[in-house]
Amino acid sequence: TPALFPAAGALQVSQDPGEVRVTVGSGVALGCQVLVAKPWDLLRLEWVKDTGRRVLCAARLSPANLTPPNACITRLHLAWQPPRATLSLRHVRGDDAGHYFCRVTLEI
Repeated sequence: TPALFPAAGALQVSQDPGEVRVTVGSGVALGCQVLVAKPWDLLRLEWVKDTGRRVLCAARLSPANLTPPNACITRLHLAWQPPRATLSLRHVRGDDAGHYFCRVTLEI
């Protein structure tokens, strides 16, 4: 819908949940929705943790490839169901606390 995108080729990224509390030992899933104003072939998605800006997962995604390579550190899994990427963290530990964000770059 053109109303969502102020400029041609614009990229809109949203995360949910915005904030979540998780018990140590349990798991959590974080979502990142990616909307692009016009057709695209490839984008780079990274999940980053605020502590040291460490990249936890990095993958190049296409609209058709629903099985991204698991380019994540241990205990993390990335799933891609366009337009949504989900980061799952298993067996949460105390040092996993922090802010996580997805960074998306449209490749041309």
